[in-house]
Amino acid sequence: MLYQATHTTRYLYEAPVAQCFSEARLTPRELPHQHLHTSRIQVEPEPVHFDQRTDYFGNQVSSFAIFRNHEKFTTTAVSVVEVNPRSVPPAAIVADSVISWEQTRDRLAVHTDDADMAAYEYVFDSPYVAAGPEFVQFARPTFTAGRPLAQAALELCQRIYSEFSYLPKSTSIHMPLLEILRNKCGVCQDYTHIMIAALRSLRLPARYVSGYLRSGAQYQGAEASHAWVSVYIPDCGWLDFDPTNNLMPAEGHVTLAWGRDFGDVSPVNGIALGGGHQTVEVEVRVQPITTPAESR
Repeated sequence: MLYQATHTTRYLYEAPVAQCFSEARLTPRELPHQHLHTSRIQVEPEPVHFDQRTDYFGNQVSSFAIFRNHEKFTTTAVSVVEVNPRSVPPAAIVADSVISWEQTRDRLAVHTDDADMAAYEYVFDSPYVAAGPEFVQFARPTFTAGRPLAQAALELCQRIYSEFSYLPKSTSIHMPLLEILRNKCGVCQDYTHIMIAALRSLRLPARYVSGYLRSGAQYQGAEASHAWVSVYIPDCGWLDFDPTNNLMPAEGHVTLAWGRDFGDVSPVNGIALGGGHQTVEVEVRVQPITTPAESR
């Protein structure tokens, strides 16, 4: 499936901003099942500095600086990206995987090969996700003795979807994760952090993935930035789970970036001098497109 993804972020300030420095992680990743055809980022007002780099996690980062007074700041990213079926269907991996979650935990603790070593860093606490006994208690009914990790992760995804209520604007990134666990409501960011916290509390590697959902589909979290979880399955690799929609991401999901938690993959962030109170508006559209060859 070929998509055009358009992501617009507007910052509206109550007073002029003299300077701002920002970073954007809005370029889809190149993956075995995902190919980036084109991508461009437009910034208004025009920045005096614009640079691109690759961060520690392999995400493409655009950085820019504006050195003149402005009361509105807009970033628009337009990408054409192709998402294909996975070489091995996720459901098949879940069905065939036999390594248990305890075996995974113990194997990762010694991390004897490069893949396990790379995954092991996602076992530890991060700024927005801290392990704790409350998350162990939440996970325990699913992670029974000897259960294959892939099957347990899928059930945990399903449980979060069924036990939590999707309520936009009910939380913020600064709300303690334990409070979200108690209230059992939030948005995709919260669902993802909860699932990661449960896995890491069992010493299992999980990372935060940011991306988009196809517009028009019956998904929670469409028309906005989205997030889901990737779980490391030894000898299989990373397997994605979307607890907000109770599914395993496929052609309807576009991957932007990944990291330990939201802080590593925030679509647009930065600092501004002045401005006072700010209002943030975000618009996302991910539309299927037809190439000239396909239209003939």
